[in-house]
Amino acid sequence: MLLIVIVPLIDSLGVTVAQAAENGNFAGSVDIGGGRKMYLKCSGRGSPTAVLVGGLRASADDWDISDKSKPTVFTGVAKFTRVCVCDRPGTPIGDKPSRSDPVPQPTTAKDAIADLHALLSAAGEAGPYVLVGHSYGGLIVRLYASTYRKEVSGLVLIDALSEGLQDAETPEEWTIQRELIEGDVRESVALYPALERIDVDRSLKQIRAAPRLRSIPIVVLSADRPWGPQVPPMIAAGKLPADIPADFGYVTDAAQKKAQKRLAKLVPNEKHITNTNSGHEIHKEQPQLVIDAIREVVEAVRSGKR
Repeated sequence: MLLIVIVPLIDSLGVTVAQAAENGNFAGSVDIGGGRKMYLKCSGRGSPTAVLVGGLRASADDWDISDKSKPTVFTGVAKFTRVCVCDRPGTPIGDKPSRSDPVPQPTTAKDAIADLHALLSAAGEAGPYVLVGHSYGGLIVRLYASTYRKEVSGLVLIDALSEGLQDAETPEEWTIQRELIEGDVRESVALYPALERIDVDRSLKQIRAAPRLRSIPIVVLSADRPWGPQVPPMIAAGKLPADIPADFGYVTDAAQKKAQKRLAKLVPNEKHITNTNSGHEIHKEQPQLVIDAIREVVEAVRSGKR
């Protein structure tokens, strides 16, 4: 459970977008219009720019964490192309609030892509982009690629949330799944009302209604470490609600396997990596695997391959 302590946000001192363009590195707040600012961090040089989009309540710092020896995904990608990460509103930094201005919650994937588009435009980070999305971030980058078709030249989907997960479960199973995706954050919200929450059903409706992706290089990475055996001890430890069926992790595993296979068929000639030796957070558990996948898509874009 996240325990959030509300403290004042600290703006990055003396850092501007103009300086970012000059020295190649940037970390600070960007005015996206409407009286709002969002936190953005960019490093490296080259095109296409890789934009890393984290899962629910994951800040930009999520891409600078590694269970393995360095480099992290952010630092590794910065060695061969431009890379940017941001904080969506309500994504906390440890026990501190988000570095991006708050918005009414819950939000949807459509809200996230509107913010990301405004942020990249305001920061002068020009496309084309290779969008990299983990979990809920995978849903966001797919919707972005369908909405701003000419701005996206490639995708990397890391154990991404998709409508296929919902389709692979019964309505009763999906009710439980949705609760697990959204999480029980009542205690955290009481302390930090601006905490990111999402309307999963509306977000899935948005991706269903979106235009088909054009043919671009895509790599899908899927977790291969089952979640099923982990659920009973998590329930016993109070990390999951006591009313969750003890075998529900196996339901999720089976549904996600079907969903990931479906994601790997979005466009012709996609690459699907299933031997990841990882749980859900592949970008932390196997960062080099993710770095290599991003490099592969970046090089495919540079060479004009589809």
